[in-house]
Amino acid sequence: MQTSTFHWHPVARAYVGPQQVARRTRPSNISGLQIISPDPAELALSHLSEILGTGNAFCIGTAPATMPPKNSFVTSTGGSTGSPKLIQRSHASWIASFETNAALFGYTASDQIAVLGPISHSLSLYGILEALHLGMDAHVLAELRPSKQSKALNSAKISILYATPTQLRLLCKGNNIPQLRLILCGGGALDAATRRQIEAACPNADLRVFYGSAETSFVSIADASTPNGSVGRAYPQVEVQVRDANSDGTGTIWVKGPYLFDGYASDQSPHTQSDAEWLTVGEHGWIDEKGNLYIVGRAGRMVTIADQNVFLDDLEAMLAAQPDMPQVAVVALPNRTRGSSLIAVLEGQDNQPVAEHVRQICRDNYGALATPRTVIFADPFPRLPSGKPDLVALTALAGGTT
Repeated sequence: MQTSTFHWHPVARAYVGPQQVARRTRPSNISGLQIISPDPAELALSHLSEILGTGNAFCIGTAPATMPPKNSFVTSTGGSTGSPKLIQRSHASWIASFETNAALFGYTASDQIAVLGPISHSLSLYGILEALHLGMDAHVLAELRPSKQSKALNSAKISILYATPTQLRLLCKGNNIPQLRLILCGGGALDAATRRQIEAACPNADLRVFYGSAETSFVSIADASTPNGSVGRAYPQVEVQVRDANSDGTGTIWVKGPYLFDGYASDQSPHTQSDAEWLTVGEHGWIDEKGNLYIVGRAGRMVTIADQNVFLDDLEAMLAAQPDMPQVAVVALPNRTRGSSLIAVLEGQDNQPVAEHVRQICRDNYGALATPRTVIFADPFPRLPSGKPDLVALTALAGGTT
């Protein structure tokens, strides 16, 4: 039966690496907003053990400017296109999807959930709370190198993993993780090369890619029948609409369901809008006749070049799908004549044949206007703690090339 308050189930245990987290005795006078420092993770989870079940509001890291109500919490967006924003949501909004996932994926008491990122990242916090609330062991592996993460997954016989595409790319390189039965992948587009890498390293895992955001939570989820390029059909109890579509059916994606956030607890996003029970975070896409959703890009990553709209996310997804393509990001710099100029940033050492190959692929698929003026290389490639490309740092890096 669904409740409106997070709980730490009596049989659930939490681990940071191999170390079990000590659960604290709940103080009798605990009240008000509980501010949890995300580091070190052991202390953060111990602090969380005092709070879960009380209904007290809590936040991970930065405190919000205003006091959240009871049975709510504050977490942050990924921040890939700018500073992370604090968002407020109810415990019930995540509990609803905990129970949906338990039914959808057949969770059992013997399952264990692991996350690869820090608990300050919304996806990692979600996976940890889902496990603890439902009575499964939770494992935080953020402090381990990918080779150590794979060993930890195997030695603990962990069966369920929440991760981003970048985290999975690093985890699965040269490793074998046969006991995983379910991988829930979110936080970015999964390219074909990484998918093959995951399938080779985790041969027994059902790889389920989902689309959503910190504001919406789950929107759609893919399965084996999902066409290439799609993020799947609507997640249970979610309705999806495409509004203000252009001639090819692409428009703004609006979402309705029980998993939406309550609002921002810090700066607002200019792209997030609500309409009664519906919400958009400004992402664009289209839906085919079978209900499969396709993402073209975020409003904040649409640029105009000589009066032509170009979605940088779409361009990146096309490049990432090419064989043997390294991690790639495309950023835009202001151009007085054309509006914007594109710079592609690839992970690795300078390689001019690869740079010209990237430009040719873009030219062949999108034409001259959407072809990066310059291709540069970054080693190391700037990433956020969530594993996503750090677009702010990448744009600054690209700006230094002009």
